[in-house]
Amino acid sequence: MKRLENKVAIITGGARGIGKATARKFIEEGAAVAIWDIDESVGKKTVDELSAMGGKASLYLVNTVSLTDVTEAAAKVMKDFGQIDILINNAGITRDSSMKKMTEEQWKMVIDVNLTGVYHCTKAVSPYMIEKGYGRILNASSIVGLYGNFGQTNYVATKAGVIGMTKVWAREFGRKGVTVNAIAPGFINTEMMDTVPQSYLDDLKSKTPVGRMGQPEDIANAYAFLASDEASFINGVTLSVDGGLVL
Repeated sequence: MKRLENKVAIITGGARGIGKATARKFIEEGAAVAIWDIDESVGKKTVDELSAMGGKASLYLVNTVSLTDVTEAAAKVMKDFGQIDILINNAGITRDSSMKKMTEEQWKMVIDVNLTGVYHCTKAVSPYMIEKGYGRILNASSIVGLYGNFGQTNYVATKAGVIGMTKVWAREFGRKGVTVNAIAPGFINTEMMDTVPQSYLDDLKSKTPVGRMGQPEDIANAYAFLASDEASFINGVTLSVDGGLVL
């Protein structure tokens, strides 16, 4: 039996990158997938690819900054699939700048998507899990949320905040059959890395004990484990998936 057989997973930001890789992994493991994204064209292509694998996948256009959007989408997933077992709070953005140069807009945009969006999704989805007495909520943090990073005051604040919320929700929901954990990826080879100078990436590789950049599939595999029943006694943990970069 596949690890996620008969489970229904919501993956925010699931149209590309880590979210897409996670959706593919979950389909392979037997789950049905609801992708929440704001990019309709890319989202449709991803759903077509997942369907071609023989999986059940649907796209919902959702802006996680809007609690109304998220609440309506959660109700629609329940209507379409009949259950929600897993929530992957993956959607996120960067607007990097030094503290001196950071604008109010850069600060607010990242806070709204990366922190408030996670709150909104969990607020809307967790009651369905609690009612069922079963659920897995997995939040995307980052190693920079643990150790900081130059020029990312806004991003680091959100990723550290996600770790804090994960611990609170693990305490609140654990007794109701819902576990909550976070993953802190290292530097992963996604579109977010396209603007990073190659010299900096080469330096990161040289400092990483496994000798390479992370791939989206590395994070997807970690999500799949934490979403499975094999991880039923893991709650409130932040798992670093970084190749040993921060040792």
